[in-house]
Amino acid sequence: MLLKDIQTIFHKELDAEYGNHEVANFFNILIKHFLDLDRISLVLEPQLTILKKEEEPLFDALSRLKNHEPIQYIIGETEFFGLNFKVNQHTLIPRPETEELVEWIIDNVTSSLVENSLDILDIGTGTGCIAITLAKKLPNAQVTAIDISEGALQIAKQNALDNKVEITFIKADILKKDDIDSKNRKFDIIVSNPPYVRYLEKVEMKPNVLDYEPSQALFVADDNPLQFYKAITEFAVDNLKENGLLFFEINQYLGQETKQLLADYGFKNCQLKQDIFGNDRMLIASK
Repeated sequence: MLLKDIQTIFHKELDAEYGNHEVANFFNILIKHFLDLDRISLVLEPQLTILKKEEEPLFDALSRLKNHEPIQYIIGETEFFGLNFKVNQHTLIPRPETEELVEWIIDNVTSSLVENSLDILDIGTGTGCIAITLAKKLPNAQVTAIDISEGALQIAKQNALDNKVEITFIKADILKKDDIDSKNRKFDIIVSNPPYVRYLEKVEMKPNVLDYEPSQALFVADDNPLQFYKAITEFAVDNLKENGLLFFEINQYLGQETKQLLADYGFKNCQLKQDIFGNDRMLIASK
């Protein structure tokens, strides 16, 4: 079958749902992943024909896209901060806003801390994107990452191996203090992108998120939306070095409340930062 005819089918089936530009992007990603072809291939070889067995993963992907499955899960990987990360149903798909958080950490580290003595903890690591990127960009740092999900930790460990960094991974629940053996352990930086979406905000979310990404990593109770921030802040009181830094990715609607929580626990220099979309998305504080 002509590859350009398959491309036409993709647009016919998906444009109404995703838009022409997004569907073109999907198709380019898929032919690169499954056929190792760049989009220029269709321009240079408009009569390019592929074999039946080569068609099958493309049409399987088409069916999955029609069901709103994220393309990152379909191909099993995504890019974050220029690095490649495996993803599956146990992990959230890393977002551009989280890249901004990592960049903010790196900027603060290089300007305010001694890079070669950093001890960093990532709480709720998921794919490991924050921990692994920090380990890659700050090669002298010691990085520890925890998550409650064994499935997520398996993916994170593979991502660390693929990106050639050493991370200490621990299965633990931050809501259970006894889960984390942190005696005599102090960190220069604690960072977390914990669950923060209230159930009442589900109406704002698309099916590709609601139906596929792990709800355990997304949602918190409407009546206790800061439970993870409170637990992590309490942990940081005991386990962050003096003048150490605490970084959060936050719910855009609860920026002031999260900032006040940190202030209530005695943290200093609390600062909110907006993401590229103009939403309160990040927070920094020092002990």
